[in-house]
Amino acid sequence: MKAKTFIAKSTTDVESRVKECYSDDFKPTLAIVFSSITQDPLTISSVLHKKGISVFGSTTSGEFISSEINEGTIAVMLLDINPDYFKVAFFEKGERSTHEIARQLGEEGKKTFSNCAFIIASGWLHTDGEEIISGIEEGCDREATVFGGMAGDDLKLREPIVFTHGKKSTMGIVALIIDEDKIHIEGIATCGWKPIGITKTVTKSIGNIVYTIDDQPALDLVIKYLGLSIDLDPDKDVVTNIGAYYPLQLEREDAPPVMRTAMFGNKADHSLICAGNVPQGAKIRFSLPPDFDVIDTVVNECAELKKEKQNEADAIIMFSCISRYLSFGVMTSEEIERVRNVWNSPFIGFFCYGEFGKSKRGKHEFHNNTCCVVALKEK
Repeated sequence: MKAKTFIAKSTTDVESRVKECYSDDFKPTLAIVFSSITQDPLTISSVLHKKGISVFGSTTSGEFISSEINEGTIAVMLLDINPDYFKVAFFEKGERSTHEIARQLGEEGKKTFSNCAFIIASGWLHTDGEEIISGIEEGCDREATVFGGMAGDDLKLREPIVFTHGKKSTMGIVALIIDEDKIHIEGIATCGWKPIGITKTVTKSIGNIVYTIDDQPALDLVIKYLGLSIDLDPDKDVVTNIGAYYPLQLEREDAPPVMRTAMFGNKADHSLICAGNVPQGAKIRFSLPPDFDVIDTVVNECAELKKEKQNEADAIIMFSCISRYLSFGVMTSEEIERVRNVWNSPFIGFFCYGEFGKSKRGKHEFHNNTCCVVALKEK
């Protein structure tokens, strides 16, 4: 497998850059496309399809192939890989549940390869992240290798899109199904956030809406507990002032905490709407604002992955939560660069609204405020 990456500013630019990448020893069959919502995903896909290139695509809230973070552009990774080793699948929710389309994806993977893995991007299904994982595993009858992210839309929080040739959807899933007998895939979901304060209990929640924590209105408790003196606009300021800096950590007995970002606050009932389910009865802690130790943790866990499981890589994909960018600011470029340098291989990534992956001691699951790094190597 060989890979090349580039940043394009328009569809026309994509066409010319693809032509430049072709050579006697590089004829791409697959494109991973991370694009701003301001670009035209179907036209981009059509340009690539005409070259015989399959497309795995997602819109973003910032895209990158190096430490330089781009906005409003199109990041592309072209891969010269045997078409027998992968398949791009696309499922739109329609009237079905998220679990149903995810189960169908799992069934498709099982039917395609006896040892299948999945790299996925999903549309505006952030409340159903766990259902995507469980549906895929139900469909393929085993604990599956699943990495990926939820599409972004330049932080408009309205209509993130996933796409492939001739298809796009705000409520869909695009998947790169990989034959693990031919392609070695390893990854790590890591965040580095440190907990603060004592453990609290979610005393009332439904799905991704947290109504009370320790029997107090969730929004009020969070603002008071964190000592925030600002007058929050719950529709605009929660994700940038609470979710990005003080994500919730859902504690588990036998695995690292899983992160949840507070996206919105409801003025009427003083609840918090999170980017992922928060079970009633869950034990939670808040997180400290990030410092360089957070980046060190992420880089060290990637280095451990390289040493123990994936010494070399033909391509690296990063799915990083937009909340990390909001909270890290200029430090984000350092995190990207240091992770990229672990393998020093062709690299692509984007900022998303949720991440799929496996932490050091956990299983494949849905995360927020997390950096998910995937390494691919042809066997």
